[in-house]
Amino acid sequence: METRILIVDDSPLVRQRLRDMLQQHPHWKVCGEAPNGRDAVQKVQELAPDLIVLDFLMPGMDGLQAAREIGKVVPNIPILMFTMHLSRQLVEEARNAGIRGAVAKSDAGRIIEGLEALLRNEAFFCSSN
Repeated sequence: METRILIVDDSPLVRQRLRDMLQQHPHWKVCGEAPNGRDAVQKVQELAPDLIVLDFLMPGMDGLQAAREIGKVVPNIPILMFTMHLSRQLVEEARNAGIRGAVAKSDAGRIIEGLEALLRNEAFFCSSN
């Protein structure tokens, strides 16, 4: 069974690198990309992904707001926050917004591990401090 993943990040380079990394996984397919939170909410409705990789700092609507909005549309969808700004406070806010995991961009190698944990219904918060 194929897992469909939506990538949400305002950087085209980050989206491309994530796409390349995630599509090496045999059962994963990147079904779409969004440059900001508002676009992400729309893409979730259009594409029905199984998993979302979501940046925190984006123009218009940040990752926390987007996660709350997405949660209203698709409750319980696994979301992994992928950010340069990972802190204990952000992890706490992310949990409250319904995000089940977080990986720092400096720790990008752990994103596969994080997504696999989410697919097993486990939380995965890789704190950098």
